[in-house]
Amino acid sequence: MLSLTGLPLQIVAAVLAVGVFAATMWLWPKFGGHGWKAWTGRISAFLATQLAVLVAMGLIANGYFGFYSSWSDLLGTNGKPGTVVDHQPNAAATLSVTGEKNMYSAQGSARDRSGVIQEVSVRGPQSGLSSDAFVYLPPQYFQPEYAQSKFPMALVLAGYPGSAEKLITLMQYPASALTAIEEKKLPPTVLVLMRPTLVGNRDTECMDVPGGPQVETFFTSDLPKALSAGYRIGTDPANRAVIGNSTGGYCALKFALRKPDAYRSAISLSGYYTAPIDETTGDLFAGNDRLKQENDLVWLLRNKPAEPVALLLATSYDENNYEGTQAMVGAFKAPTKLSTITLDTGGHNFHTWTREIPPALEWLGKHLTMPQSA
Repeated sequence: MLSLTGLPLQIVAAVLAVGVFAATMWLWPKFGGHGWKAWTGRISAFLATQLAVLVAMGLIANGYFGFYSSWSDLLGTNGKPGTVVDHQPNAAATLSVTGEKNMYSAQGSARDRSGVIQEVSVRGPQSGLSSDAFVYLPPQYFQPEYAQSKFPMALVLAGYPGSAEKLITLMQYPASALTAIEEKKLPPTVLVLMRPTLVGNRDTECMDVPGGPQVETFFTSDLPKALSAGYRIGTDPANRAVIGNSTGGYCALKFALRKPDAYRSAISLSGYYTAPIDETTGDLFAGNDRLKQENDLVWLLRNKPAEPVALLLATSYDENNYEGTQAMVGAFKAPTKLSTITLDTGGHNFHTWTREIPPALEWLGKHLTMPQSA
């Protein structure tokens, strides 16, 4: 079966739409008259054309924005029932590599020149959650002079309901990071690319939902431990950062502000600053107003002791999060550090974010600390 997000399916759908339109134009004169057959023919041709065009446009839009990553995701058949996990004291998070490819294998580049992207599966004993991820290992990871070195890590989160694959193919985080590393703007850094959604298609806003999935615990406790055990990644919070767009941006800032012992640097591209409640999230707070406040980032900056973290917020003058960004700027206090990128114009889309990624990675290079050698 053709991939839901693949180019071949989009081409087939576009060609089919053009074919249906051409057939409608050719057959239209034959549907003349006032009888029921003529009316049925015209209505059927019109609906077939509209349906074919809408399907083609939907597939192209889904391929670009990554709303649904697979047929099972679209049809809702990938939501497995929950599993009870018995937790053990001090149990270790586990990580297994399920695939690997050279970053530029089509050009024949060796991994010690361009790096490697591995697909991994992470299981967290503390949260009881599991997730797939992509891990980009920079070329230095394989070079002899770095054989005893540990590396900083940047967790990269997509928006909801985006896919981790788009972080590689469309937003080109590994390629941008490689360029920044080569230009000495970013230390050799391991990227971990993921969706913020861990349980079916529910948008948990990266929360530990009362009586529900413990997503914040997974990202701030289980994941760093698993990655540090599976790769040569530093264990100091100053060695770790998180960056995301939209929902991923909100999650990135929240992790740094709420769990500074997990991540000391955070970058938000078009992120918002308080968790929405809608049909995709369900009841996140269980009526707990205090919990709702503690997931409001402006409230945290104004009311909680300032944390020694560095935050970068990206927006534009015509973006919906502009006023919220100004509120964040007005609320923070030392020792928190806060920087912004403000574009003259830019929407909530991949084109805007790809303009912000290079300066964001350069900013990150000034705040990530290279770990001590192993």
